[in-house]
Amino acid sequence: MKEEPWKVDPPNERQFWKKTQKRLVNRSLDKADDEAEQVNQELLSSIVYRYAEEIVGTFKKKTFLFARRFLYLFFTRLLNTAAGRNLKRIYSRKHRLSERLIVEGEVEAIRSLMKKGTVVVVPTHFSNLDSILIGYALDAFAGLPSFSYGAGLNLYNTGYTAYFMNRLGAYRVDRRKKNAIYLETLKAMSNLSIQRGVNSLFFPGGTRSRSGELETKVKLGLLSTVVEAQRAVLEKEEDQKVFVVPLVLSYHFVLEAQYLIEQHLQKIGKEQYIRVKDKFNSTRSILKFIWKLFSTGNSITISIGKPMDVMGNLVDEEGNSFDQYGNPIQVKDYFHTNGTLVADLQRESEYTKMLGERIVERFHKDNIVLSSHLVAFAAFQLLKRQNTHLDLYGILRLPTDEYAFDPVFLKDILQQLIVILLKMEAADEIKLSSAIHGDLDDLLNDGVKRLGSFHVLNPLKRNKKGLLVSDSFKVLYFYHNRMATYHLDRQIVWKKVKAMAVVEI
Repeated sequence: MKEEPWKVDPPNERQFWKKTQKRLVNRSLDKADDEAEQVNQELLSSIVYRYAEEIVGTFKKKTFLFARRFLYLFFTRLLNTAAGRNLKRIYSRKHRLSERLIVEGEVEAIRSLMKKGTVVVVPTHFSNLDSILIGYALDAFAGLPSFSYGAGLNLYNTGYTAYFMNRLGAYRVDRRKKNAIYLETLKAMSNLSIQRGVNSLFFPGGTRSRSGELETKVKLGLLSTVVEAQRAVLEKEEDQKVFVVPLVLSYHFVLEAQYLIEQHLQKIGKEQYIRVKDKFNSTRSILKFIWKLFSTGNSITISIGKPMDVMGNLVDEEGNSFDQYGNPIQVKDYFHTNGTLVADLQRESEYTKMLGERIVERFHKDNIVLSSHLVAFAAFQLLKRQNTHLDLYGILRLPTDEYAFDPVFLKDILQQLIVILLKMEAADEIKLSSAIHGDLDDLLNDGVKRLGSFHVLNPLKRNKKGLLVSDSFKVLYFYHNRMATYHLDRQIVWKKVKAMAVVEI
């Protein structure tokens, strides 16, 4: 807390803990067991109360309605201004906005399941904008009711953001706090909320993906509350199921990409990198990002994955669960021992691991590959192939102003990848955007045009001579990583690729 202070931290934080420490020393240590127990219970209660006050959010209907209207007008006007449209017609152009914020997937299934139980949405996490964009898109374009959000406490650092987040049902999660009391308080909040039928949303990865990869592991803390809540509902003999819905966000460019990849490289490279500051929480940077999104014709795609029960079994629109062979099953049977429904925390921890694995699987199967993802992956793979004598850090330190990507080799890689991805799509192992199905030259041009167009240091672009170059191999690596967890590089058949040589840029 001292190393990474936030504006939103309580002003009396140090005084509270000093007072708690003093009470512990003076009234608990070296006291009789009964006296010490009473004091410790009082201290525990005060700490839990403090944490609960910090975590629990509120929902104001008037604020929600205002935010919905404001965001619609704001996004629509910004879109029309950026596109050079007639501002007098902003009230009739909702369909234009839907071209930028695209919701695909199991929308009807979620809508149906919300009438039959409690829905917990678990998205991938790439940007601080995720919460706002998901909430707005699900409300405006999917027509879904409001969710209770688990939002990072850092989002409350900005005054305007904090005002709305405090009134839109978001509960606050402080990733700096790792102590058991805080974590149990947070889990209790989530558990009780789900038990009481509140549709919830939290990021199972815990924080933004620093590498740019899809999550390959999820944190099990909050996820365990989903399983526990389902068992608690069954113990009350209530006929209500909890449904888990993976959601995958696909950006052509991520607001904080340069900061995130620097943090990732610092973590894995240690002394080779210095700590960098996140400069992308300001209102100005967010507005600039959204302007770029609309003015360059880019879009953000939200893919709603196949719904599951708390065991990770797929469910239909009626909420019926099916095993991997398509046989109907009953969730309550998982919580029975010798015919009796009992709480078994060790068993439920295994169920939570199973659920986490199923969520990761769905992330990869419901992910929509964009042109920018594929082009970035192919370009960085070519860069690696032409510099096999260098490790990752050596490649990232190469002078970008001396290299250009050979379009012949790049197209060959892209063509091979498309063949592989089409087979994966046919096997329901991935989803592809329309650009992947189009002409190869159009795909390359579209990917280059959209890739990282927000950044000062563009990861891939055409220079004045028409050569394909990069301003930052680090940022290119970030976007490449979106496809890295599929291990497609193992299937590329390499032709004779010359070592990358200095060219005139």
